[in-house]
Amino acid sequence: MASIEEWPTQESADAPPHSGRLRARREADERAGRHIPKIVPDRRRYRRVPVKLFGRFMREDKQEYPCQVINMSAGGMAVMSPMACEIGERIVAYLDNIGRIEGIVVRCIDGGFAVRIVASLYKRERIANLLTWLVNYDTLGMTEERRHERVVPRVSASKLILPNGEVHPCRVIDVSLSGASIASAVRPPLETVVILGRMRGRVVRHHDKGVAIQFSELQDPDNLARSFGST
Repeated sequence: MASIEEWPTQESADAPPHSGRLRARREADERAGRHIPKIVPDRRRYRRVPVKLFGRFMREDKQEYPCQVINMSAGGMAVMSPMACEIGERIVAYLDNIGRIEGIVVRCIDGGFAVRIVASLYKRERIANLLTWLVNYDTLGMTEERRHERVVPRVSASKLILPNGEVHPCRVIDVSLSGASIASAVRPPLETVVILGRMRGRVVRHHDKGVAIQFSELQDPDNLARSFGST
């Protein structure tokens, strides 16, 4: 299975064990007038992969515009949008399956702009995991239903938090990266925003045992495994 991983820069990867002698040799060559090729560090530390993610982004003036991300890594992304941004401008994007992403515009491209993602190491690892999952399933040609295949968790006890702050115990019947079916004594109205454990979502269906919840964003497989012991 393919993985999206951090790549070391060329500068760090090629650091010589005898840098002192090499530096002295370089200085001697320069004094002799010989041309010395320079090693250019690889600025892209993360592998960029093609994606098709729709969403919206907010500029510094708080105005929001639709967008589509056409390639992405844990360190950056290419954003297509009818609205151009200034280099150095900070934006906040809300992307399907990924969620909230903060970044800084680093250059303009045809039809959009490139963004350097500003995130913690944990957030970058989560983005990398989601990109790995998306790429692998796209490569395998999985259907939407199989992408979000539900499994029965080993740890089913959880809690359902309502908008008014009420907390109700519940049992997770099955769960996937995109949602869960739970058994609960309460059945919030459809479209109610709730929190299952630590995952935000909305109620999309009622059934005889409780409700079905669609998560606000695609969940990290590792997080699901830690929460439910199921993936």
